[in-house]
Amino acid sequence: MSDGSRNQDTPPDDEAALSARLQRLGDRLAQADRPSEQETGARQTANNAAGFARGFRLSSELVAGVLVGAMIGWLLDRWLGISPWGLIVFLLLGFAAGVLNVMRAAGVIRDPNRND
Repeated sequence: MSDGSRNQDTPPDDEAALSARLQRLGDRLAQADRPSEQETGARQTANNAAGFARGFRLSSELVAGVLVGAMIGWLLDRWLGISPWGLIVFLLLGFAAGVLNVMRAAGVIRDPNRND
């Protein structure tokens, strides 16, 4: 055709250069994302152990707060004879303290006693 239209089978030069750049970028990203096989096993084991340790610490913070609150409430009930109000109040306070400790340990809120 003599009207100056290009052949549809070959892309223009700028489009070919862009495709080549995108291909090189994709190759570099694939290599950067892919850790070596030896590092993957050791790193995954370390991440799993650290995750289990963190989960155990956070769950023990919550359980300890609830148990201590319940124990204090039960002792107050026995000592003062106000059953079940001491247990109810201190169980709720222990739960609130446990949640606060979990949030501090997880880093959601800042501990006012630490100077970072």
